[in-house]
Amino acid sequence: MTEWTDARPQRTPGMSAKEEILARLRTALDAPRRDEVTEAEDVPRSYQRADDKQELRTAPEKMLAVLVQRLEDYTAVVHRTTPDEVPAAVAAALGTARTVVVPSGLPGAWTTGVEAELIVDDGSADPHQLDAIDAVLTGCHTAIALTGTLVLRGDERGGRRAISLVPDHHVIVVDAAQVVLGVPKAIERMGEDPRAAWTMISGPSATSDIELERVEGVHGPRRLDVVLIESPPDPAPQSAPESQPAAVPAPDQEKTR
Repeated sequence: MTEWTDARPQRTPGMSAKEEILARLRTALDAPRRDEVTEAEDVPRSYQRADDKQELRTAPEKMLAVLVQRLEDYTAVVHRTTPDEVPAAVAAALGTARTVVVPSGLPGAWTTGVEAELIVDDGSADPHQLDAIDAVLTGCHTAIALTGTLVLRGDERGGRRAISLVPDHHVIVVDAAQVVLGVPKAIERMGEDPRAAWTMISGPSATSDIELERVEGVHGPRRLDVVLIESPPDPAPQSAPESQPAAVPAPDQEKTR
């Protein structure tokens, strides 16, 4: 370790801002390093990691609660459901959509309750054709609870990026097993296929103009619905019937004389 001194050049009368910036750069380049990092093992690892205690020990139900809170903060609509009720939840999330584009490998069981026309994407539809479709239905690869981010992989379940950007309404089905607490764990999961095309979605598309007026739908769908599949609650244990107290025999009546 070397001694670190944060000595900055003093601005003198007549020194321009450019001269001051260049002087600071020269001072910074001449200063010794705070530490000597020569090998990979020397790199500090104090940042959050996928194997942190918080990531490993946080209860799944708490992660789901955080994810739902973040998504709702972003004005997304969350439909919490069980595996048996997924078709009904997907149909409710799609609402009045008349046409829905879906990736080629989307589970067919998810759409059994959908009355809209389903268009399986084969990659040929251009942005103008996709813009005429009411909604898109995709799966999910990973959901990050702390940031409320849904990660889609460009595969047969997540679809190509265009279908998740152009239609005005996006419905994403998320399984509880895909939910992680923080970004490091999500990056670890994404590292299983580093060459894939990834899309990260944190709520509906929204931005602000120069007057700080919120504008939705500029960079993607204006509406985002999330169907969150959770395990059904365990049935409450049946309480044992209360045992009837044993009858207490009446005391013998005193014999009359």
